[in-house]
Amino acid sequence: MAKWFVLCIAVIGMISCETSKQSAASGQAMNTLTKKETKDGWKLLFDGTTKNGWHVFNNRTDGSSWKVENGTLYFDPSTKNGGGDLITDQEYENYHLSLEWKLDSGGNCGIIFQSKEDPKYRYSWVTGPEMQILDNDRHPDAKIIKHRSGDLYDLISSSVENVKPIGEWNKSEIIVNNGKLELWQNERMVVTTTQWDSNWKNMIANSKFKSMSDFGTYKKGKIALQDHGNRVWFKNIKIKQF
Repeated sequence: MAKWFVLCIAVIGMISCETSKQSAASGQAMNTLTKKETKDGWKLLFDGTTKNGWHVFNNRTDGSSWKVENGTLYFDPSTKNGGGDLITDQEYENYHLSLEWKLDSGGNCGIIFQSKEDPKYRYSWVTGPEMQILDNDRHPDAKIIKHRSGDLYDLISSSVENVKPIGEWNKSEIIVNNGKLELWQNERMVVTTTQWDSNWKNMIANSKFKSMSDFGTYKKGKIALQDHGNRVWFKNIKIKQF
């Protein structure tokens, strides 16, 4: 028994050492900016320890379902009456947003942008377009065109499907710049379009948002992480304004 215990400790030590080497090899700690990123104008939207800079849309709850856990911003659906889309305190216009996420099995979530927070709107997605986050293999929404991970939700299907297996981290980026919109998933551009032109208006008119008169109209708005009732984790949330 003693020999077995010593062997287990040794193996754990080797794994810990290897993990440390891998972390060092990445060259960057979680939820931090490199000197170059700072020089280039990037700013963190999540500090890794608090929810500072975020609140639930229209302050409908205290946001207690959104927790900080091991350097991640985590939605815990088991915490009752504390949910709702988590939205930035600040509005943004013309920017590059970058973040990493992972889902629980069968999960659904989204990154909503250009959302206008106002008591007359019940949800963040009444005004803000969404980059879909989804378990393409298990969630029923995956059977619906334009509802798969990386899609501009209900508007444009992603050109490449490169979402990683459940449990692994994915990287999503949203670039909005004077009407030009790009969505990136895992270092590949998956959607590109122009906002507010006739084609944009036609897409909305033929979508589930057609009855929402203000959907996709705001050029400046807030960024929201969707509460879709599933476990989801976020980290390395950062933004660069143009």
